[in-house]
Amino acid sequence: MSADGSRTDGHTVLAIPVPALEPFVRERTAFYDPSFVSADPTFVHAHLTVLAPWIAEPTASDLGVVERIARETASFSVRLARIGEFPDGVLHLVPEPDDGLRALTARLVEAFPAYPPYGGAYDDVVPHVTLDRRGPEVTPETVHAAIADLLPVDLAVERIDLQWWANDDCRVLASFPLGAA
Repeated sequence: MSADGSRTDGHTVLAIPVPALEPFVRERTAFYDPSFVSADPTFVHAHLTVLAPWIAEPTASDLGVVERIARETASFSVRLARIGEFPDGVLHLVPEPDDGLRALTARLVEAFPAYPPYGGAYDDVVPHVTLDRRGPEVTPETVHAAIADLLPVDLAVERIDLQWWANDDCRVLASFPLGAA
């Protein structure tokens, strides 16, 4: 806890779960840091981040705003088939099209301007599903070979999960269905 009593041991993520990729992403999570493997059966490690880090301890009012934005957003679909790589070596799947995800992030940022995506570290926030990190034995080709039988993923984006990420404490705090107006 910080001096003001807020949590400092983890962070929240507003995320779109991608269950089809869960076996691979969960295994890679366990490889890098098993303390981030969740025991919560509703928690999906494979996700598209919509906004993170977000409020560590959201109020009922904060949750109401996310619920309203989700309710006012029609569900949509994306296809995940192409592997990309960020300059830092993070290998990821690129959602196509990504305009629905970008619009959802923009609405959340407008509602919560004190919480820019990734703490404001990037000028262009690129929607993606993190898969792995480049290394001596990890390349886009090896990752593609490992998940080829899962691709393409045609994902119906139907909810936002509020996830808590902390060592030995990854769990879903709430879920907000899209288009439930």
